[in-house]
Amino acid sequence: MPTTALRPSRRPRKHANLSAAPDAHPSATAYKVTGLRVLRSEWAKFWSLRSSWITLGVAVVLLVLFGAIASYTYSPGATATGGPPGAGSGDSDAVSLALTGVSFASLAVGVLGVLLSAGEYSTGMIRSTLTAVPRRLPVLWSKAAVIGPIALVLTSIGALAAFQLGTPGLDGEKIALSLGDDGVLRGLAGAGVYLGLVAVFGVALGVLIRSSAGAIAALVGILLILPGLASLLPDSLYDSINPYFPSNAGQAVYALHQSSGSLSPGAGLAVFAGWVALTLAGAAYRLVKTDA
Repeated sequence: MPTTALRPSRRPRKHANLSAAPDAHPSATAYKVTGLRVLRSEWAKFWSLRSSWITLGVAVVLLVLFGAIASYTYSPGATATGGPPGAGSGDSDAVSLALTGVSFASLAVGVLGVLLSAGEYSTGMIRSTLTAVPRRLPVLWSKAAVIGPIALVLTSIGALAAFQLGTPGLDGEKIALSLGDDGVLRGLAGAGVYLGLVAVFGVALGVLIRSSAGAIAALVGILLILPGLASLLPDSLYDSINPYFPSNAGQAVYALHQSSGSLSPGAGLAVFAGWVALTLAGAAYRLVKTDA
């Protein structure tokens, strides 16, 4: 009986269609670095540091404490300890007394800005930060965007509290003012704007110098020491450049009355903001062009 040979089936095999396979990386875009995510990261880092809470608290306490003390210890004929450059007893007012602590608060918020940026270089954390954000510049903008508004809001509240607490101490004095008087709210808000810019200035110095100690020394030198050293210059030159120093321009932002030779509030804000922008530009250039 003849046998029939069993032939193997010659049906074509079905090959997997790789092009129709599901995306092997479905979450690839879920972790894309965006400006908002970098901002959230810097926000979380800022509030997770104990130094942020402490330094902000110190800045507000100094602002309120020195402002209230200056108002309660004021006596006509005494030299004012606050206010715009060259303010004496004749130039004192309730706003300048309430803002006596601005110089001390500016050091606190400026140091906080330095620690927020240069502190990462000291600990080595900057390597992880820049690995996560290879474009680098969003890190700088986010740090400035976090600390600037925070310092502005809290110090504005502190300036308002200093004024309100000091008002009873000036009851019956010629320089007494209320919140409804012309320029009072502008001066108190101007102090917050100035201190917010000082905090951003500290961030820029930290990234530019990359050393906490060096950046803090530069901050103190620029805001406090530089105007004093400039007084050694010839009077004609000193009078021309003195209003444009960062701290003097900043003081014009919140001064209720401008002394002779000082800038107007708007011009002072423009000059000080220009100093901050120039420092930020230098920090951005170094951040992009050099290694961490």
